[in-house]
Amino acid sequence: MTGTTPATTTPATVDIDTKNACEALGEAYAKGMAPFAEAVSKAAGSGAPADRAQAQKKLGDLAASIRAATATAKDPGIVADGKQAADQLQKKAADASVFAALKTPDDASKLLGPQLKEWLSPVTSHCS
Repeated sequence: MTGTTPATTTPATVDIDTKNACEALGEAYAKGMAPFAEAVSKAAGSGAPADRAQAQKKLGDLAASIRAATATAKDPGIVADGKQAADQLQKKAADASVFAALKTPDDASKLLGPQLKEWLSPVTSHCS
């Protein structure tokens, strides 16, 4: 009977670890997405350099939250993919040209929709 315990415990442990990592990732999204979306919308509406800089900062904050949420996951795939997504977001946050393109609400929608989804895709596959 004890020979079957590890086999039945391991998948459950992995599922719990993945669930915990996904919950931490969800909290990181919840904490970082709204401020980033607000900053992007404001930057698209005003076009002011200060508003664009704030949007860049908020994307960097989201990257840091994702990195922190996934760094201690037990699944090395989640750790690696979380790092990849965070690195990609950080790179985009440092790229002023990404935010210089924010001129209209449609530009904001593209950044907050398909572009952001693509940047986050490495880590979101674990929690869908």
